[in-house]
Amino acid sequence: MKIRIPFLISVALLGRAGALACELCEAQQPKILRGLTHGAGPQGSFDYVIVAVTVAIVLFALGYAIKYVVHPGEQEANHIKRIILTGNSHGS
Repeated sequence: MKIRIPFLISVALLGRAGALACELCEAQQPKILRGLTHGAGPQGSFDYVIVAVTVAIVLFALGYAIKYVVHPGEQEANHIKRIILTGNSHGS
């Protein structure tokens, strides 16, 4: 366990340094994305629309996932979760 923590910290720090954009890629990026990623960046306005829609879908799904993990709402006595909670395989 003592070896894992420094290893994970070093991987995280080195991984972040490798993800930053180089000077050539930074010059090709639009102002809002400079220094964040490698490559030419978005080629047009439609690329921003695709990213915005994707982010909205992911946030919507994440919101519902968190909601149903925190408060699932099933109250039935024979619901499948009762098998784990009560140890009874028939819900009674």
